[in-house]
Amino acid sequence: MYYVNQEQIAVRLDAIPELAEAMNALASDWRGDLLQGLAQERALHLAIETVTDVGSYLIDGFIMRDASSYEDIIEIVGGEGVYSAELQNVLTELVKLRKPLVQDYYDWPRSELHPFTVELPAKLTAFRDSVERYLKQELSL
Repeated sequence: MYYVNQEQIAVRLDAIPELAEAMNALASDWRGDLLQGLAQERALHLAIETVTDVGSYLIDGFIMRDASSYEDIIEIVGGEGVYSAELQNVLTELVKLRKPLVQDYYDWPRSELHPFTVELPAKLTAFRDSVERYLKQELSL
């Protein structure tokens, strides 16, 4: 039997609607000012951390192979059928933003609306639904 930390997964998945709401608000009223730029960076960063945290909990709980990178987390979880190949591709591109956001933040184009700010709300919701569906299926909930 697996020990899957459903509580911690749920806490992270429950943050997705708020992130999606923030991204939708930013995208609908984008002016490119400093405050919006910083808010966008934080929303993208939190989306990355949410997806990789949940992925790590799934990998640990279902004893999947160890991940060597953020991209690997997405690949492993996708390979186990947690989400579609299309969603996996989007999530892979998302986690590739981690280095520019966290390490190269001084070069981040804050005045530009990133395409993921528009696209991610729906994709994060699909991610949440996919993870919840997978947990129900695998844990017979």
